[in-house]
Amino acid sequence: MSVGWIILIVIVAAAAAAAVVAGIVAVVRRRRLITAIERRDEASATYAFILNPSKPGAEDIRAQIIEFFKSRDMTPPMFIDTQLDKDGKACALEAMDRGADAIVAVGGDGTVRTAASAMAGTDRPFGIVPIGTGNLFARNMGIPIGDVDAALQVAISHGSRKVDMGRMTLLDSDEPERRHAFLIIAGIGFDAAMIDDTDPALKKNISWLAYFVGGVKNLFTPKYRGSFTICGPDGREETSGDVAFRTFMAGNCGQIPGFALMPEASYDDGILDFELIDTTGGIIGWANLFGDVLHQTITRKAEQNPLSTNSSVDQIQGSRAEIRLEKPALAQVDGDILGRTSHIEFTVEHRALCVRVPEPAASAA
Repeated sequence: MSVGWIILIVIVAAAAAAAVVAGIVAVVRRRRLITAIERRDEASATYAFILNPSKPGAEDIRAQIIEFFKSRDMTPPMFIDTQLDKDGKACALEAMDRGADAIVAVGGDGTVRTAASAMAGTDRPFGIVPIGTGNLFARNMGIPIGDVDAALQVAISHGSRKVDMGRMTLLDSDEPERRHAFLIIAGIGFDAAMIDDTDPALKKNISWLAYFVGGVKNLFTPKYRGSFTICGPDGREETSGDVAFRTFMAGNCGQIPGFALMPEASYDDGILDFELIDTTGGIIGWANLFGDVLHQTITRKAEQNPLSTNSSVDQIQGSRAEIRLEKPALAQVDGDILGRTSHIEFTVEHRALCVRVPEPAASAA
């Protein structure tokens, strides 16, 4: 046998041996992967519930959650209650430090907002059991309202959707925490004053309709003036100076019970919907503004009622906005008052929060 044939045989044998070894390694790796998946599926996730104990019936709901997990032979849930000096953000951070695999906020939009602010960018699932007054974010997500077991079933399901998180930064604040998260709408001016003047007792009795009473108290307050710089989706900035207005809002979700404030707002598009509102002519202007909101609720388009004469609703989409006011005005995020400010920045974190939602919404994603 020639030397050439011997070399060829050695090469073929080595290649065959290498193929056998590679096949064995692949089988071992596949078996390890299957075992890991089986162990993961068999493992019981640890759920942490952030509960606002001040909400009516909170203790009954706590007992209902415990029974829900017990009846399904699931690992008993962890509970971390909010307190006057411990908001949802602090509770969520504690829950993650204690090893929670998923976190569920039990409360209103304030509890949901603060808890979510700590979870942005973590990829941990975030569930919601809405027991607040407005529950606006839960409504926009399609999470059941008024049915705790149904909301719990959504929270422990595997249907999730990545949603954006807005941030309002009070640039003139001396507080160490100047950036505040929002999931629905943040604003300055009339909307914040309306929320600030809403009677908590009346809010408990007639729910979100109490905000209209607070709104009436501020119909004839002086307008606000300021300059605006908005960065559009294409990255180009536009500045407007010396603008008079009633309220300026940045929306991540635009739906409220019965109306569409920002009908084209989408909670996962990486942009915010900015809305600048003004009225003239006293009560006539406010009546026209109501007509504008009703018009866009019906048409589902961000456009003004063509019959309006004493109101203006300017809407623009963008990734960032900066506002400088002549005089400080109240600011709010998802219904929580932040105080007065004259220099604000709005930004958005694209698909930063993983929210447990009903399966149809997850399938649509």
